[in-house]
Amino acid sequence: MLIVTAALLGGGLQAAGPASAAPPPRPGRGALPAPLTPGERAGLLREADSTRDRTAEVLGLGARERLAARDVTRDRDGTTHTRYERTYDGLPVLGGDLVVHRAADGRHEGVTRATRHTVTVATTRARITAATARKQALTTAEREAGPRVTAGETPRKVVWAGSGEPVLAWETVTGGHQEDGTPSELHVLTDATTGAELHRWQGVHQGTGNSQYSGQVPLGSTGAAPVFTLTDTARGGHGTYDLANRTSGTGTLLTDEDDVWGDSTPADRQTAAVDAHHGAALTWDYYQEVHGRSGIRGDGVGARSRVHYGSSYVNAFWQDSCFCMTYGDGARNAQPLTSVDVAAHEMTHGVTAATANLNYSGESGGLNEATSDIFAAAVEFRAGSAEDPADYLVGEKIDINGDGSPLRHMDRPSKDGSSKDYWYSGLGSVDVHYSSGPANHFFYLLAEGSGAKEINGVRYDSPTYDALPVTGIGIGAAEKIWYRALTTYMTSTTTYARARTATLQAAADLYGADGAEHEAVAHAWAAVNVGARPGEGGSTGETYQATDDVAIPDAGEAVTSPLTVAGRGGNAPARLAVGVEIVHTYRGDLVVDLLAPDGTAYRLKDADSWDSADDVSETYTVDASAESADGTWHLRVQDLAARDTGYIDSWQLTF
Repeated sequence: MLIVTAALLGGGLQAAGPASAAPPPRPGRGALPAPLTPGERAGLLREADSTRDRTAEVLGLGARERLAARDVTRDRDGTTHTRYERTYDGLPVLGGDLVVHRAADGRHEGVTRATRHTVTVATTRARITAATARKQALTTAEREAGPRVTAGETPRKVVWAGSGEPVLAWETVTGGHQEDGTPSELHVLTDATTGAELHRWQGVHQGTGNSQYSGQVPLGSTGAAPVFTLTDTARGGHGTYDLANRTSGTGTLLTDEDDVWGDSTPADRQTAAVDAHHGAALTWDYYQEVHGRSGIRGDGVGARSRVHYGSSYVNAFWQDSCFCMTYGDGARNAQPLTSVDVAAHEMTHGVTAATANLNYSGESGGLNEATSDIFAAAVEFRAGSAEDPADYLVGEKIDINGDGSPLRHMDRPSKDGSSKDYWYSGLGSVDVHYSSGPANHFFYLLAEGSGAKEINGVRYDSPTYDALPVTGIGIGAAEKIWYRALTTYMTSTTTYARARTATLQAAADLYGADGAEHEAVAHAWAAVNVGARPGEGGSTGETYQATDDVAIPDAGEAVTSPLTVAGRGGNAPARLAVGVEIVHTYRGDLVVDLLAPDGTAYRLKDADSWDSADDVSETYTVDASAESADGTWHLRVQDLAARDTGYIDSWQLTF
């Protein structure tokens, strides 16, 4: 929510399913997560690491690739989902993460990959020096974050696999602060052969006590008179620290003589600490009680909260590098950003980093931000506070806008003036705090449905892209679906279309592929312009996908990618969804057609010299009701002008 390093405030494979097939649905509640103690989790990780060479062999990885287990979850039926990072010739492969799914008896059930490409590079010797990459990265950071950034650490050599063919690169992390005072941890990837910038993302995600926002609350503290500390031993030793208006350092652990903290006003410096400490406790309890997760990383270790950052700093953020949440005191130091939803938002950035690790840029960055908003709402509903009633608003207590309005609205994201209600092909170029809108909107629709309603005294009126209604399934089912998708099927490069596939798979796992919940997921995504409605015009919501890369000649002949559909019978639906994922340096050059099995062509996209964006990442709808469903369909693409190149990455049909 707030900044990610991930922060609360902004400032700074689309039409396909996961990069490879997910495991087959396992209907019923055996797919619910089983609680893992930190010791059990550590044991599963050790076991995964001990068999990593065999796993790499099963996955068909090359001799120069190695796996390292990073996270693991286990279902109640014993199925495990182990998340791996990988290296190539000893170099970290960014965007090469994958999740291996195994049955309780050890059988391999499938793998979800962040990239479909074989990880290999021609050489691991860099032509561009680390010093040159560092200098270029600092220039980029100054342009994006302002003159207060610093050069940061020495670049590390990596393989970048997050946007097509793997490339040898330098990763530089700059330091210092952004213009609004938020710390900067801008990651810049520089091609180690050409010196071109490949990618960048911000590593800081914005986003009995007497509290300012929740009334009188119980606090986990430690000690005895005359010295108590804000250390919660029941929740992994989570501690809350006072930065004393500095912008660096750990700060000082809060202490008190009588274990009664704060006075509910910002004049008492303990009050902000009470709210932050309370929010951290509620979030810890939520993940443990609802999802069986012991702490942010699942290892039982508590993070830190730091309050009173800077002066009149209107933001909050999560940093993986310090495993901590940090909170400013707001305008005039009178409205600390320590409400429950802000705390939950920031801690959830940590959960995302420990699981799917969604890249904090492009569509995956929007999904990262939305995940924090989604679980912020879920924590509020779980807490059931009379002082801070649960809602689908973000930051309604902290008055960032100065007029009492919330920071974000999940039922209609565009009400904040910047967020997007629906997916469109250019969404990935929007600030992640605003490209989160369609996912927030999806979650609200999935939980509560469309149209006008009042919940806990707040009035909502949620529209849909196609003006058709959506019936909600309740936040309890919706939160479980999103959590399973995040921890089991999403990867660092997940886009909106892949999030749709991940949540559909999660719903099938939890409630069955023929369940109302599974159908509701498809309806809710269609309502934000991701995929088609099930059951409309003969639509079933079943997806067929082609994942082989097909090079597109520069100003050359048209190329096609085949996709065979068999065993359906009858005709295709009147709303056949065609998801297209093309990597290209100038999409305006491209003409894209769908070819039916009988050769009939359906124009999806015309060339347009004014369409100057990169890539095609879009879902088109075609009335194919006159066509036989079974047979070999083709995606045909032609580049009509010179100087730009690319390839068909993947495409899919949803019937």
